[in-house]
Amino acid sequence: MSEPYSAADGLVRVYPAREPNGTGLLWAHGGAFAFGDLDMPESDWVAAQLAARGTTVVSVDYRLAPVPDGWDAGGRAAGGHHYPAASDDMLSAWAWTLDNADRLRVDRARLAIGGTSAGGNLAAGAALRLIELRADVLPALALLAYPTLLAVQPAPDAALRAALDAQPDADRFRPDMVLAMYENYLGGPVEGAPLAAIPGRARPVDLVQFPPTLMVNGEVDELRVSGEVFAAALRAAGRPIEVVTEPGTEHGHLNRPQEPAASLTIERFAARLAALPAVTTTPLSQPVAARGRS
Repeated sequence: MSEPYSAADGLVRVYPAREPNGTGLLWAHGGAFAFGDLDMPESDWVAAQLAARGTTVVSVDYRLAPVPDGWDAGGRAAGGHHYPAASDDMLSAWAWTLDNADRLRVDRARLAIGGTSAGGNLAAGAALRLIELRADVLPALALLAYPTLLAVQPAPDAALRAALDAQPDADRFRPDMVLAMYENYLGGPVEGAPLAAIPGRARPVDLVQFPPTLMVNGEVDELRVSGEVFAAALRAAGRPIEVVTEPGTEHGHLNRPQEPAASLTIERFAARLAALPAVTTTPLSQPVAARGRS
């Protein structure tokens, strides 16, 4: 397998498939919209694992929101970009990948989009924006790993609440924390926020063109409530949606490759990608328009 390399003026890191099967994946790491990078396991390890299984992965180094006051920055420099900066980066990376699909040995009809946690939000939001833009090529599949999709979370059911109470270290996403995360991402209140910023608010009518989706949630993870809400809306829209709750996991298991569940999720993703049907597509008329990075 060729070594990963930076492209698109640093916007993406490309992981060429070892033995290309024609599939591609635009991938976004997590990190509460304000943290994370291309070297974290759920970015680098995930991309390398999928590339080893035949999928060329394009990992997006999207612009980060500021680190909120009172949050531990971990010694890293703060970002300074609110919505739609990261979402625009996703669209720009999508357009770059399509423009370079032949060189990447990716079938445009077998190009998926996905991400973990906040990156899952960015992937779902980018898909909604591409639909709204009437893009020439929409994602063939969405792979969402423990995504956060709602700013105002419904309460977990009794079983999940009991599991969270029994594992206090896993109970990291209380409603006030999640709301603050979204307000920081947006740079203001969540009321009136664009649907692409909070995809879990989508109605079935908004989702009739949403790509087939595989969602893998953590078992003891309050964020899975937002994923389940989004999945219900997809079902109501008649869209193909498979939701897997990975047994024995807390939030972020793809960031812990030593856990057996991480490899299990990789195999689920790889199988769905490999099963994407090849469909002949017409040439693109023009790249998707998106704001430049600044």
